[in-house]
Amino acid sequence: MKVEVVLDAACTEPELTLRTAAVTGEVEQLLRRLSEQPPLLCGERTGRLEVLDPDALVRVYAAAGRVYAVTEKGEHLLRMRLYEAEARLAGRRFVRISHSELVNLDWAESFDTSLSGTICVRLKNGGTCYVSRRYVPAIKQILGI
Repeated sequence: MKVEVVLDAACTEPELTLRTAAVTGEVEQLLRRLSEQPPLLCGERTGRLEVLDPDALVRVYAAAGRVYAVTEKGEHLLRMRLYEAEARLAGRRFVRISHSELVNLDWAESFDTSLSGTICVRLKNGGTCYVSRRYVPAIKQILGI
């Protein structure tokens, strides 16, 4: 797909024009993504409900029947299932690394593949998490190894 950005000082509002010979699946998907509002993600911390910026999320994990979102500010309790959080974060740089955890690839610092059968992910905030064996092939494909 060819993308062109034209800067025009006389333009008061952004305008998007899509030229195509036919409406294909790719065009339909693009139109659908442009028209939908990104769903909000809210987390509870210290008794307050806060709107979370998906780009600020380091990881999302499930433990003891609850789902938590980790940011630089700390952990927030989410009032949803992990698969619901995964659906809301779809199209962003989140990847499932185990049955109970999603990681934001923008927060990944390094991947240690020296462990047999699994991968250790070191995060920029100092944390570590592990890719379960079931998800190793998908992570290797994402990393291009």
